[in-house]
Amino acid sequence: MNTILMSSYSIYILRCSDDTYYTGITTELKRRINEHNTSAKGAKYTRSRRPVELIYHEDCGDKPSALKREKAIKKLTRDQKTALIHSNPKFYV
Repeated sequence: MNTILMSSYSIYILRCSDDTYYTGITTELKRRINEHNTSAKGAKYTRSRRPVELIYHEDCGDKPSALKREKAIKKLTRDQKTALIHSNPKFYV
């Protein structure tokens, strides 16, 4: 029997050096944050706003769920995103 391994997706919010937020999805959170901070693989938006820090994340399961959640978060106002971040003090710095 063949088993297909599916990666679990996470949605994350970063605080950039200019105090803006960046939202994205990934299957490997630690690697992705490192890319945002050190490599050309980081998003164009974050490359000019380094360093970035992880301030929020949540597990989403599959990619379609993660993309849907990312879209919903990106539609939030900054105040709404801040409230979301504060709702989980484990990640808020």
